[in-house]
Amino acid sequence: MPTVELLFSALPEHVRTARLVAAAVARRAGVDEAVLDEVRLAVGEACSRAVGLHRAGGLDRPVRVVLTDEEKKFSIEVGDEIPGRAAPGDADGVLARADEPASHPEPSSVQLSEDSEEESEMGLAVISGLVDDLEVIANENGGLIRMSWPLAPAVVS
Repeated sequence: MPTVELLFSALPEHVRTARLVAAAVARRAGVDEAVLDEVRLAVGEACSRAVGLHRAGGLDRPVRVVLTDEEKKFSIEVGDEIPGRAAPGDADGVLARADEPASHPEPSSVQLSEDSEEESEMGLAVISGLVDDLEVIANENGGLIRMSWPLAPAVVS
């Protein structure tokens, strides 16, 4: 299960780099060429959302992206460190869970503006339209968007 981990400063100019890395790793993992644009767009939205949340919350911690090549699927996790955020319910096929233990509790005083909240929700709506297998987790460590795509079947000659 090869994994690539990318940490980048919460700056908008680094989102493009994350998209390029995700597309390259997805291609190497065997994701169908027709799906690579969806991977690129979903990662861009997830990273832009995390960058926006970090900036709005005044956090100077990096955004974390983990790309994993599993046996039959390629998965990507994008994490923000805004603690205790609520995620949308099951209505849009997006799951909210809070079952991961805190590894480094954050102050609960991080408050986001209404505009930041709306942008965050809009980003999740866009991502849910691009990804069939999507999970959103929010807990005291922050938020995590987990996305995956099937690998293209191997061509036998």
